[in-house]
Amino acid sequence: MDSIVKPFKRIVLLLAAVLLCVGCSKVPSTSANPWQVIYLPTKANMQDIAFTADPHHGWLVGSDATLLETADGGLTWQEKRLNLEEEKAVLTSVSFSGKEGWIVGEPSILLHTSDEGQSWTRIPLSAKLPGAPNTILALGPDAAEMTTNVGAIYRTADGGNSWKAMVQEAVGVVRNIERSPSGGYVAVSGKGNFYSTWEPGLNAWTPHNRNSSRRVQNMGFKPDGTLWMLARGGQVQFTKAENPEEWEEAVYPELSTSWGLLDMAYRTPDEIWVAGGSGNLLSSLDGGKTWQKDREVEDVPSNFYKIVFLSPQQGFIIGQQGVLLKYQEPAAAA
Repeated sequence: MDSIVKPFKRIVLLLAAVLLCVGCSKVPSTSANPWQVIYLPTKANMQDIAFTADPHHGWLVGSDATLLETADGGLTWQEKRLNLEEEKAVLTSVSFSGKEGWIVGEPSILLHTSDEGQSWTRIPLSAKLPGAPNTILALGPDAAEMTTNVGAIYRTADGGNSWKAMVQEAVGVVRNIERSPSGGYVAVSGKGNFYSTWEPGLNAWTPHNRNSSRRVQNMGFKPDGTLWMLARGGQVQFTKAENPEEWEEAVYPELSTSWGLLDMAYRTPDEIWVAGGSGNLLSSLDGGKTWQKDREVEDVPSNFYKIVFLSPQQGFIIGQQGVLLKYQEPAAAA
């Protein structure tokens, strides 16, 4: 009997090994790693990055009211002190238009500068504001657009002294919210069960059911204004160019992964980068048809959760606990 059981066990183990190999990553490696790892002078979790009109002068904001400044394009950063009573405040968004800049954060923080950040002035917000400030976009002299974490949208044209509501009702707690090139928004619900869209001129958000059983992780806009979606389990989808109301078939940049996809950004109309947990970073050079993996950053002890391209030549990936990746064009392309 034992002589029969042992061969059977070997067969089972062999089949298990075959199945594991089928699930192994087959994603090819990038030919060159364009990302330089920067270790920031803080363990705070940074949330957003922006630069002034000078591409060398930028700002990072994050948890514990952390504000960092760079004067060399992001190679080195120095911490700047803010006179905030809420020491544990989370600064969630920063934006500049020329010398004028804005910062928003939780619980209810709005900061404004007109001198590239040499000085910051706190502007009081109404206690009736639906939710906490979430994102801010500088639009020009004294003008900005702000969203809250329940999907309210406001615009100011007088330096933050007064705000005009762009929607009549908030959409509810959102996981994330993204602005389109034309000024529209997409917001993912807090639990990822559905998403909503809004276009300038509409009084309310338009809700949409997710198109699969997988919960939505993040959404944003392609350069042409159509949508991309990241869902649980490493799934990527794009809306059809010919019909933005329909979704293309889902793709999986890397099959059988235990980590999630957290953010996506376009460097060019064809080059896409997608980031996730445990130092995972993938790219596509053909608009999402095929994918390759940047294995040179796999050992970075961080989740990568936000990708920002300020231009095709200037980009950053924000990680946890003081980790930042800085894009630098490969020597052959530079």
